[in-house]
Amino acid sequence: MAEKTFPMTLAEKEQLEKELEELKLVRRPEVVERIKIARSYGDLSENSEYEAAKDEQAFVEGQISTIENQIRNAEIVDSDSVAADEVAIGKTVTIQEVGEDDEEVYYIVGAAGADAFANKVSNESPMGQALIGKHTGEIATIVTPAGGYDVKILKVEKTSV
Repeated sequence: MAEKTFPMTLAEKEQLEKELEELKLVRRPEVVERIKIARSYGDLSENSEYEAAKDEQAFVEGQISTIENQIRNAEIVDSDSVAADEVAIGKTVTIQEVGEDDEEVYYIVGAAGADAFANKVSNESPMGQALIGKHTGEIATIVTPAGGYDVKILKVEKTSV
């Protein structure tokens, strides 16, 4: 069975590499030190500090493994290879819900770079799936568990971030 690929921009891959370095060189040693200190408290069966540090160690190691897999299976997407007005990973899209006045700006990113608070929409999200491949002026139907709604694509540009 083939490994899942992770479409992303070069900037997203570089960000993952920085995050991985931080986890390996800073967070991992910090957790190891916390485990050492907690062990020095004696009886491990009732040592909440030790349990918490071991839980954090498992979490950090899980993050490292996930990020290493994403980097290993990264598929770098070149937004220049698609039409200038076509929505793709690495593009910024301005949309407007049909019947509304407010405009919203989203950055289309690979799943590894998604961040709802920064308006970074994954290519795998319902919005990302509905928008990718569409062009300026087209209407896209975004289907969510709460129902669907139509948006008009007002502007598409290469993301400068």
